[in-house]
Amino acid sequence: MEWMQRTSERRADPQTLWPEAKTVIALGVNYGPDRNPLTRLDRRECGVLSVYAQNFDYHDVLKRRLKEFAAWIVHSFGGDVKIFVDTAPVMEKPLAQAAGLGWQGKHTNLVSHDFGSWLFLGTVFTTLELPPDQAGSDACGSCSRCLEICPTAAFTGPYRIDARRCISYLTIEHKSHIPREFREALGNRIYGCDDCLAVCPWNKFAVAARETAFHPRIELTLPLLRELAQLTDPDFREFFRGSPVKRIGRDRFVRNVLIAIGNSREPQLAPAAERLLNDQSPLVRAMAVWAISRLLPREEFARLCALHAAGEHDPAVTVEWRDGILAQAPRSTSEEKALHFE
Repeated sequence: MEWMQRTSERRADPQTLWPEAKTVIALGVNYGPDRNPLTRLDRRECGVLSVYAQNFDYHDVLKRRLKEFAAWIVHSFGGDVKIFVDTAPVMEKPLAQAAGLGWQGKHTNLVSHDFGSWLFLGTVFTTLELPPDQAGSDACGSCSRCLEICPTAAFTGPYRIDARRCISYLTIEHKSHIPREFREALGNRIYGCDDCLAVCPWNKFAVAARETAFHPRIELTLPLLRELAQLTDPDFREFFRGSPVKRIGRDRFVRNVLIAIGNSREPQLAPAAERLLNDQSPLVRAMAVWAISRLLPREEFARLCALHAAGEHDPAVTVEWRDGILAQAPRSTSEEKALHFE
């Protein structure tokens, strides 16, 4: 969020980023899934990763292809070029609309007549002066499906989003503890969210991605939460090598996994969370407490609280123990004191 504020002026005008640029060439690459990703939300024992994160990092794939394209431009027509794929303060969606690739829909993402909501965007800035294409025009009409489906009510209105409420922001960019008010809404989404994209009616024209780098790895289509919760830092780095997931780090990822475990309503997943009560990361410990508070009966949770809470030095984790106790059946003052919550 701070980065967005710091770069607002540069993002508003491409020439602020590179004064010599005369033209911006916007490109879109289809990453459409071969099935509706919303169906996976019913598999509560599994984690759901956003469609774009189920294989190689698109930044690397697009950057390589854009470099080849940019080199061809220079070789064929001269001039200088710079390429960008989420690597600079570039307003890629408005530029893509201005270039005629589609329009910025009510969910604030680009929508294409040909590919629905499933496009990666990149730009090539060039010193060549090229004639502009016809800009894309809004074709959302009266539809509001994307606004209505958002689990955290992140849309403040059509074409407006409070990113701080967005599950993609919360599971990827947010570095600290995810606020309690949003945890249940996350469901089993452990990296990103596709809900507003998936319900777009324009997806009826979408086709599955041809680029094999965007085809889902089988082990990431429906990964078991109990297995993901066991990932150590080296395991995490190896498992997500080449994936965009790797950049958030093991602790934030396991934080997300534990929230999904807590939302699973599957008591058999409680041991996977219980094993992390002594994890080195307070981010992980806190969500392990939250998960077991939702899966274990009162007596068992109280037993674990009495065993672990007294030695806990992180205030956020202590709050999770306290709130877990208070959320269960009322107990006497003496019982709460015995659990170190005077």
